[in-house]
Amino acid sequence: MVNAIWIFMLVVGFIAAAAQGRIEAVTEAVFDGAKTGVTVSFGLISVMVFWLGMMRIAEDAGLLKSLAKLLGPVVRYLFPDVPRNHPALGFIMSNMSANLLGLGNAATPMGIRAMQELQKLNPDKSTATPAMCTLLAINTSSITLIPTTLIAIRMNFDSANPAEIVGTTLLATMVATIAAIAADRWYRSRTKSPPHTQHHESNSVPAGQ
Repeated sequence: MVNAIWIFMLVVGFIAAAAQGRIEAVTEAVFDGAKTGVTVSFGLISVMVFWLGMMRIAEDAGLLKSLAKLLGPVVRYLFPDVPRNHPALGFIMSNMSANLLGLGNAATPMGIRAMQELQKLNPDKSTATPAMCTLLAINTSSITLIPTTLIAIRMNFDSANPAEIVGTTLLATMVATIAAIAADRWYRSRTKSPPHTQHHESNSVPAGQ
């Protein structure tokens, strides 16, 4: 659907430019956009390589394990329906650790692996479990201590102070995470049925029999 919208907008833009005799403006904008995209990508690659290297060093030094231990009680609270020693919890903690450092691209593979492990616990493969919904909400709104990617983009565009967004980003992501957890808890409480309900209904006898 999104791709169809983009294609439609491009076609409309070309038609409008052709009608006004300004095709050269469209061509210039296309090449300028491609140039900017390549420039930003190279800037992001350098920053991402640096932070991924730092993550690897932290992993080899055991710092990520220590961070995972700190996140352990939080993860067990957020995902009470996942078995304590299940592999999904490890991937979830790695995903949260990467998001804390603003490494969205590094967090994505861990999030995908966590979803795959949670799907193995899913009795209904066509419907997301509460744990899967929780992971999606947390991954989307995750608290970010260092917005690495945004800082890299601001550096590429010659920002006078690329790191000045750290405080506001931390505040915004904290509010977003609190809202996501509150919404998740609310929906969990609404969808949770008493343990005896299903058993009672299955053993009930219709009236008149």
